[in-house]
Amino acid sequence: MYKVLIVEDSVFVKSALTSAVSLMSDYEVIDCIENAETAEILCLRVPMDLIIMDICTEGDSSGLKSAANIKKLHPNIKIIIATSMPDYSFIEKAREGGCESFWYKNENTDELTDIIERTMNGESIYPETTPVVKIGDITSDQLTPRELAVIKKLAEGKSYQEIADELFVSIDTVRQHTKSIYSKTGFHSNVQLISACIMSKLVLPGY
Repeated sequence: MYKVLIVEDSVFVKSALTSAVSLMSDYEVIDCIENAETAEILCLRVPMDLIIMDICTEGDSSGLKSAANIKKLHPNIKIIIATSMPDYSFIEKAREGGCESFWYKNENTDELTDIIERTMNGESIYPETTPVVKIGDITSDQLTPRELAVIKKLAEGKSYQEIADELFVSIDTVRQHTKSIYSKTGFHSNVQLISACIMSKLVLPGY
């Protein structure tokens, strides 16, 4: 019997996930908690095989950070990241943290149970693309990966020089990327741009 921990702070989603897993043969939900950091503590006390981990959890606790910490100490525990947030960086961070699979939440719990079964059978299941959202005059899939990286850094409060240093490019290149973003989106300031990107959950500083 596989023992499953669910980390999810939405009452509705938590209930749906619990019901879906409970209907699977050979799977048992051992607990449902709201805070990702609590999951790190629970792993030290309770044997488990799988964690279904939300990213934005209670108390602004990051499921991605906790998942990475858990994988370092308990590499045999499999983790499926589950989120409805389209932040472009989440997939990459989940991979870097060692998470086996990634699921964008939707009403089709059959999709989740399929991912659970395949993950426990040794597969790694990740979506090919992130959800597309509207950003000013365009959709997010019209921004390049480097432009998205610049937006993420701006949302984190980084200066152009700091962004240049962290992306290993010149400050002029950062300015060129920003100018291109303005041209595409129709925005005229970083405040407008960052506000729109945070509102649409394209970037979520702190996660």
